Amino acid sequence: MARGWESKSVEDQQADREREGPAPAPVSPAEAARIARRRTLEMARVRAVEDLSVARMPAHRAMLEAAIAAIDAQLALVDRAVK
Repeated sequence: MARGWESKSVEDQQADREREGPAPAPVSPAEAARIARRRTLEMARVRAVEDLSVARMPAHRAMLEAAIAAIDAQLALVDRAVK
């Protein structure tokens, strides 16, 4: 049976922590919100592109193409907010 964290010696715990490296720098709430927004838009874009790859009706394809263009515009705005 595998040993849990509690059963490790203190030296093993410290060695594990040192191998992990420094903790990432904390981000501000505004930056966290921007990152979350970007990830949401990226996932929506992936879904729309996948839907477009199987869409057959011209009106549906046009709607998905417009949605992808709108998502791209929103991604550009999110990226501009960083600069």
